Amino acid sequence: MSEVLKKENIYLNCALESREAVIRRIGEIFARDGYATDQYTEAMLEKEKVFDTAIGSSLAIPHGIESMKDQVLKPGIVVMTFPRGLSWREGEIVKLVIGIAANGDEHIDILSNIAVHCASDEETEEIICSSREEIYDLFAGV
Repeated sequence: MSEVLKKENIYLNCALESREAVIRRIGEIFARDGYATDQYTEAMLEKEKVFDTAIGSSLAIPHGIESMKDQVLKPGIVVMTFPRGLSWREGEIVKLVIGIAANGDEHIDILSNIAVHCASDEETEEIICSSREEIYDLFAGV
């Protein structure tokens, strides 16, 4: 099985950007590394229109809309930390963004792993303060 998370796809202390810019950057990484097609970026942006992927605990998990799951080539994630916070939607600040390219059982496995490690603001804050190696150890074992 291919590597779901590459160490170089963990971005620490990211500068403040817009939600759309972050999603587009994640889509570029997925396409560059062969996790998804270029069209998957649009699938993630479409998902934001129908479902807010900021799910609490200072966490957002952008992923594609169901009808475009065929744009996923292999499961992968991108992790970005925003210690100062990023305005995801009005009134919703996130500090950890984990982009997901997956479908079927892999999607469920990845979400379960994220849920285990990001169940509270405190746990998310701990991840934000972690090293690239520590974050890799948490999320690479999907």
